[in-house]
Amino acid sequence: MNRKALHKISYGLYVISSKKGEQFNGQIANAVFQTTSEPPTVAICINKQNLTHEFIQESKVFSVSILSKETPMKFIGNFGFKSGRDFNKFDGINYKIGLTGTPIVLENTIGYIECEVMNSLEIGTHTIFVCEVIDAEIISDDEPMTYKYYQDIKGRKSPKTAPTYIAEDIQKEVGKMQKYKCSVCGYVYDPEYGDPDSGIKPNTPFEELPDTWVCPICGAEKSKFEKMV
Repeated sequence: MNRKALHKISYGLYVISSKKGEQFNGQIANAVFQTTSEPPTVAICINKQNLTHEFIQESKVFSVSILSKETPMKFIGNFGFKSGRDFNKFDGINYKIGLTGTPIVLENTIGYIECEVMNSLEIGTHTIFVCEVIDAEIISDDEPMTYKYYQDIKGRKSPKTAPTYIAEDIQKEVGKMQKYKCSVCGYVYDPEYGDPDSGIKPNTPFEELPDTWVCPICGAEKSKFEKMV
């Protein structure tokens, strides 16, 4: 079976936010889809290991912030490759409190949906939450980020708790310039693309990156990167 066929399924990229008492947490997700139009309902798929999963199970509410195509990698790294158990992901983030009391991320967001859980289904490592749409707003007409764009241009790496993560899916070196992988979060620096969000132009070899450059996903130092073979 060629599991890479699953990569052909189309996805978006979103921040799922929820609450537990007075605490807030959020994470990056790609498995969000509409299930009915009348009444409007959506479903999301969240890994059971994630703190956001715990928050949704307790509060039964969450929000979906639809990310812009121009969302910087550091923002994605904040919600996608770090744990809310270690720090407050909403510190310094532009957000508001929705009708259900759940946080709604407004930064790099073109629209949002606020939801209340109607039902859930456990699928191995993940839970599918089916939800009623309580509120929804459009913030801008900018183009949304697709998961393919994120993989090909922005990040090229899935968190290990993502539904689309495949452990053996290791990217190989392509072209003349060597790729390097972050040993902390798995981000791959590809010289072909550079790191535009950090001012690194395309076709910049890893060896020519300034010593002050850090991983755009997790903030690890340049010394934490390993040459891919």
